[in-house]
Amino acid sequence: MQIIKKMILYPNCKINLGLRVVRKRPDGYHDLETIFVPIYGLHDELEVSQQPTANSQQPIIFTQEGIAVDCAPEDNLIVKCYRQMKAKYPQIGPVSIRFKKNIPFGAGLGGGSSDAAHMALALNELFDLGLSKEELAKEVATLGADCAFFIYNTPCFAEGIGDKLTPIDLDLKGTRIIMIKPEEGVSTREAYEGLRVMGYGLGDLRKPGILGNLDKFKNDFEATVFAKHPVIADIKKRLLDAGAYYASMSGSGSTVFGFFKHDAEGSSDTRLAMLKDQFASMVLLDDTFGEWKA
Repeated sequence: MQIIKKMILYPNCKINLGLRVVRKRPDGYHDLETIFVPIYGLHDELEVSQQPTANSQQPIIFTQEGIAVDCAPEDNLIVKCYRQMKAKYPQIGPVSIRFKKNIPFGAGLGGGSSDAAHMALALNELFDLGLSKEELAKEVATLGADCAFFIYNTPCFAEGIGDKLTPIDLDLKGTRIIMIKPEEGVSTREAYEGLRVMGYGLGDLRKPGILGNLDKFKNDFEATVFAKHPVIADIKKRLLDAGAYYASMSGSGSTVFGFFKHDAEGSSDTRLAMLKDQFASMVLLDDTFGEWKA
């Protein structure tokens, strides 16, 4: 009798601490430097089940709920991940996938990349592939620049196109974070239009103790995105006015996040409540960092 296995995963999002576009490469991509930080409080839902091999009429059954994604199922990174790994590892059998989208796209939060990475983790477990994290990271890197990060899902300094990762010591425990996503999104292509390549990166800011240098962590995309989308610039200003000790746009936008001290002396609950009232339709997450997951 065939044993049918199932996994339920919660692909989380990420934010960027600083984002320097260092140079344009001959292949048209850009080398960058950034720090990826996983955010577990905002996540999609991914349920992957084996199908009975003998009864399966199609290799993949995909159903989606939640936020509507503006692409056909065949173009979803979850489905692409399955087909890519199935071609390489024939022991992967038919699957049924139920997917609920909670992380908005065009937000700079890496939701699609996280979905692909978690799909790879599920296939590795369900079909006993025995792949290491390093091997899985290489598998998903071809699907998106930051897919590999979500295999490790721990704070990392990223180089290259975002695929060269070095885990870092980053202590944000107890920090309160508020993330705000306006109705309008920003495509990666739009963010790069008119971008000034700075020619230098984050340098030694990757070393321990970086939180003392947060004022130097700039996002190069803010200049061009803020000019086209004043509402995004206004969100950052209001986060700082409400007491955030650091605020930035994440990735190529359009989400903006702010860090607040969690203790009573750090920030005013009244100001934060007013901020949430002002952006009631936009606030995605008000959470506190805990321990990092392994």
